[in-house]
Amino acid sequence: MTSLPIDPLKKRFLDHLSQSDLIVEADTGSGKSTRLPIWAAEQGRVLVVEPRRIACTSLAQFLAQQKGEQVGKNIGYSIKLENRCDENTQIVFATPGVALRWLSETGLADFTTIIVDEFHERRWDTDLLVALLKQRQSHRVVLTSATIEGEKLAKYVGAERLYAEGRNFDVAIAHRATDSRQLPDSRNLEQRIKQEVTALLDMEGDILVFLPGRKEIAQCQSMLSALDGVIVAPLHASVSDAQRDVALNVQTSKKVVLATNVAETSLTIPNISTVIDSGLERRTEQRNGKTTLSLKHISKASAKQRAGRAGRVMDGICVRLYGEHAALSEVTPPEMHREALTEAMLAAASCGVSLEALSFVDPLPEKSLQQAKSILLGMDAITANGLATEHGRRIYPLPIDALYADLVTRMPSKALQEAMVDLTAVLATPAALYRYSSNEEQLELLAQEEPFGCDAQLAIRLLRGEQLAGVNVDKDVLLEAQRLSAQMREAFELPQLEVASRYNRQQLIENIARLHPELVFVRRERRQEALANGEMEVMFGRNSRVKPSNQVALVLDTHSLPGRGVKQTLNLATFVMPTDLALIETLELGQWQQGDVVTVDELPYLEMQLIYAGRVVVTKREAALGEFALKPILEAVKANQYLPGFAKLRHQQIEHWKLYVALGLAEGAPQDLDVSFDSWFSEQLTMLELSEPSELELFSDSDFEFPGIPYWEYEDFAESYPFELSLGELNLDVEYISAKKLVYVVYRDGLRKTDPKRWELPKWAGWRVQYKKASRIVDVK
Repeated sequence: MTSLPIDPLKKRFLDHLSQSDLIVEADTGSGKSTRLPIWAAEQGRVLVVEPRRIACTSLAQFLAQQKGEQVGKNIGYSIKLENRCDENTQIVFATPGVALRWLSETGLADFTTIIVDEFHERRWDTDLLVALLKQRQSHRVVLTSATIEGEKLAKYVGAERLYAEGRNFDVAIAHRATDSRQLPDSRNLEQRIKQEVTALLDMEGDILVFLPGRKEIAQCQSMLSALDGVIVAPLHASVSDAQRDVALNVQTSKKVVLATNVAETSLTIPNISTVIDSGLERRTEQRNGKTTLSLKHISKASAKQRAGRAGRVMDGICVRLYGEHAALSEVTPPEMHREALTEAMLAAASCGVSLEALSFVDPLPEKSLQQAKSILLGMDAITANGLATEHGRRIYPLPIDALYADLVTRMPSKALQEAMVDLTAVLATPAALYRYSSNEEQLELLAQEEPFGCDAQLAIRLLRGEQLAGVNVDKDVLLEAQRLSAQMREAFELPQLEVASRYNRQQLIENIARLHPELVFVRRERRQEALANGEMEVMFGRNSRVKPSNQVALVLDTHSLPGRGVKQTLNLATFVMPTDLALIETLELGQWQQGDVVTVDELPYLEMQLIYAGRVVVTKREAALGEFALKPILEAVKANQYLPGFAKLRHQQIEHWKLYVALGLAEGAPQDLDVSFDSWFSEQLTMLELSEPSELELFSDSDFEFPGIPYWEYEDFAESYPFELSLGELNLDVEYISAKKLVYVVYRDGLRKTDPKRWELPKWAGWRVQYKKASRIVDVK
């Protein structure tokens, strides 16, 4: 077996492992991902937690091949949708999600040692797994990385630190930048990559290019396709098995691997001598309360990892397309600080622990904790103390997001549950199932074959094997989605995909909306390209087929991008089910607000408006009853149609009474009077059981006396504190701010140009007086 830099560490590793948890720090390419599991297996069964599926399968296959045996015997793996191990497999590589599920089911009782590889990536599921293992103290735990804050982590876990120095091959670092402080830049990236690749083709070995995402990989693949005698191989989370084999195995021709940061860790790509590092990655971050996917600069830790890929099998070179002194952060921020905590909270709850009760390397954001708790309580997935309910324990093991799991489990019929399973299978598959044709005739045919413009309807039909015009289906993605659908159909004892039941699209929409009304969005009245649900706004994606006549849609998936400004976020609706406005009234969403009272055939009616997300979606008239029936009478009196002058007089008496009380002149009267003419007179009408304006003809002003200031005091008080003043050609309204002993005299009309003088006004002893005209306010002296 080939000697590796980590080999001298074996004795110390085994000695310490029998007594304590371990932190193993070693340079990339030192062999920690392949040696440590073999060594740990000498003391019992080992679970190796790898952050990515490709790493799980590749490492298991490599070690099994080294031992000359089939994968699944002594060395195996378990990932989403694929299991190549059993209870006798001594070393099992698994993704964090699988490890957490096993922890919730069996407590990982079949394993002695848990190795969490590449912990520096700080994924939420690995952070949670380590926190749970730390609390349980039931296993020996080994955390490994080439770039890790070892002292901080050792203190957190209570572990011994081991460090292996040295590497087999040297890596020279070169920078391509006009300034040593130049940051990574995405502009003209594919041209710059082609320039570097062309210049390096004569070097021994293959080339590995680190790019931020599938979009940039596709652009570079197209740019490099013209190079003769060069195999260009993409490598990301969604590549097919055939594409992965090309990328990870030696080829007969020169090979250029275009990879995301999936190739940063654990994977050894044979024959790589050169790395070209764009310095960019796509990662999630919290912006203004939303999780967005942003193009970011990598950290120094990631840069070190990427450079290390060039020295795994021979001396190499790493070309960085940014300055030597670029201001990169030291490490990548933890996912738990960048994403919603809903999935993490449900996972912890299903493992018997409240997420809030666990100790983490870095304390969790309180706002994110509260948001996750609110969502899961609304699903009835957790209890008030943060533990999983029966429903929560049922949805957690499903290999899909909690929202979709909740919808699948609560559909009211088998046919709708089948449809939701198939829809979820497409939503849960990372890569796009289909792309639209650029042929207009084909798209017109699609509009006839699927006339609703419904992403869900289209996805379900494609998953069930239908062929539709105008769409190009990715066969590998289709196969993965069908496998996931089959797995869930078996779990829910549903018919197989080949004999899927027919379902009613509108019933599916109504049941999704009833279970999760926050998914219902309505178009903005003035900006029809935007939709809102009262909490967030989304824009239709570029490929949306929703018709302009559809005013309401369920938005099942969104893609968030940083918008203009520091806090703005652009949310794109990427998976939409259009419907109509009637759904909002049917499900009793929104709030009814009362409008004006109108008279029809001498009967009062109240105009009611249903408001959803700031938009009036339904308007209707209801017979005015109770206080609303009094509104026509009240309006008639205020318009002087009945009891002329009465409304103004009583309004002044009421306002004088409130001022009288505020000045402390009414002993025992409450200080917080909230009476108005409308409320007081409505109460009088109710006591008299009046229902029509004409009935007021039987009454006079004296029948509606306001019991305010005693009548023997009222005239003097009203003279001292008038509400209106006439100073020749200057008419004023008067406002009293009793708490501040402040009087405003406010210009109403008149030809006089000069301000009022203090001697022209009532005495108002002890009060400050100010004159207001438009926006101008001056003291009156």
